[in-house]
Amino acid sequence: MNILNQLISLILPITVLIIIPVYIEQNFKIHSVSTLILGLIFILTGLILLVLTISALIRIGKGALAPWIPTKKLVVIGIYSHVRNPMITGVLSGLIGESILFSSLNIFAWAVIFFIINNIYFSLFEEPGLRNRFGDEYLDYKRNVPRWIPKRNPYKPN
Repeated sequence: MNILNQLISLILPITVLIIIPVYIEQNFKIHSVSTLILGLIFILTGLILLVLTISALIRIGKGALAPWIPTKKLVVIGIYSHVRNPMITGVLSGLIGESILFSSLNIFAWAVIFFIINNIYFSLFEEPGLRNRFGDEYLDYKRNVPRWIPKRNPYKPN
């Protein structure tokens, strides 16, 4: 996996987290210390999830974040032992953090739209593709790990 492919795969989260919010929100003003702190907590949580996800996909899965550079191995350890789609969870956390930070209904609405689009995409394309590529290993993983909200106890494959 070359570094160029990894960098190109960052186009997706950069577009969702930075480019679209800048386009849809004109008022980037922080209204209070509480929105600053809460927003930053969500954003930091999202960034941590992004870093953990990208790292696992590269090191363990031998692939990349982008769907056009799929992993060669099903990743079920690390952050993936708690949630099946930590990247989307991280991006949603970041968007919610941005919407809180700037008191932005526009960014919150974008987060909702982003979630709906991804829920449809994962249900219709991503998960069937993983089932086809990894078979029973993926089905067992899917039965034991939630799609969006991390569970406390990690999944331990048989």
